[in-house]
Amino acid sequence: MRGYDIDELQELHLKLGEGFIGSVALSGEPVISPDVRLDPIYVNARDTTRSEMVAPIISNDEVIGVFDLESDLLNAYSDDDLEVLMLLASQVAIIIEKVMLHEQLIEKKRLEGQLEVARQVQLELLPAKDPDLPKFDISAYNFPTEEVSGDYYDWVRIYDDQIGIVIADVAGKGVPAALLMAFLRASLRAATHVGYATHVSMAKVNYLLWESIERNQFVTAFYGILDASNRTLSYSNAGHNPPLLIDSDGKIRFIDSGEQPLGMFQDTRYHEYYHSFQPGEILLLYTDGVTEAQDENGEELGRERLAEYVKANSSLPARELVASLQRSVMDWTGGLGSNDDATFFVVKALE
Repeated sequence: MRGYDIDELQELHLKLGEGFIGSVALSGEPVISPDVRLDPIYVNARDTTRSEMVAPIISNDEVIGVFDLESDLLNAYSDDDLEVLMLLASQVAIIIEKVMLHEQLIEKKRLEGQLEVARQVQLELLPAKDPDLPKFDISAYNFPTEEVSGDYYDWVRIYDDQIGIVIADVAGKGVPAALLMAFLRASLRAATHVGYATHVSMAKVNYLLWESIERNQFVTAFYGILDASNRTLSYSNAGHNPPLLIDSDGKIRFIDSGEQPLGMFQDTRYHEYYHSFQPGEILLLYTDGVTEAQDENGEELGRERLAEYVKANSSLPARELVASLQRSVMDWTGGLGSNDDATFFVVKALE
């Protein structure tokens, strides 16, 4: 007996169910052919073969390979030979399972390492503390899930009485989302320090993203400049969730002005909008992990319930309001939390 020469197999292409090997791979049942010339299922791949024995290699009730023995002699294989080959096949199946499990473990550890890097990148990009701005109480926080998503918020000091604020949601998860988040942060911070208006900053960042990212990637973002001296917010919205505004009388309004997400189209134009804060007003920025949090019946929390939660806890300081809103999300989901990162950014105009 000998193995096939590689040159002999160059033109051989067996389909599942074809020949002894294909038939055993399909059925999972072993085969002994004492004279292959008399067996119609035989595919002549080697002219001198006269008898053949094929045994399946089975793992978890699935055929993952076959053993094929061929002989130049007629009736070369017995039932005892098949029993030995089947025993060998079972041992090989165990070895293959162990190899596959080992490879899966290595891949799992590799992915876990990547996710840990992505999570660290995400955490490093978030501000270490809340901003201190006259006439305002401001707080923000990201409540992460186990899987790294693209939620991002930031604030940057422009002048003593002026800060830039941003909240964004990068499409995708894991390392790609974390890297895109880092790119967004660097681009927006650079635009802020140059002194661009919000709509100009958005347009420039949009073009940079459009040039740099895959066509199926994009970023929703809200970027504003908050001026404490005149209590005004100039802002642009690139497809992000409509900000929630509640006045001192409890009137609720969602600000729907905005344009396309960043990175989708080359020449998207953005507009700059303005809001003059009145004492007692609350502005809430949030990501879709908040409003899309589901209860046990699959019903989403939604922005109307979110607004009622904010209204009911409007007397709390900004930091406590953020914590209260997250507790409301946890209560809504029965303690499970959102399936996606949940981020809140609260701006309260003080009396």
